[in-house]
Amino acid sequence: MKNYNLDNRFEDFAASVVILFNLPPKSFAADYLAKQLIRSACSSALNFREFEGAGSDKDRANKLRITRVSKKF
Repeated sequence: MKNYNLDNRFEDFAASVVILFNLPPKSFAADYLAKQLIRSACSSALNFREFEGAGSDKDRANKLRITRVSKKF
């Protein structure tokens, strides 16, 4: 099994999103979307940490399902 260091990659992604949107936005829409993207990026990192600390295989599968990005139509 390959080690992809997902915990570090999620944290690095969240940090890069925060740094990217560190400048003040020029409009209300830009402010709203920047804040939403920051929350989403940080949420993925935090949910992955929950996955790593889960006790059972079923709990780990459920936490990983929450972490992954999926489209629902």
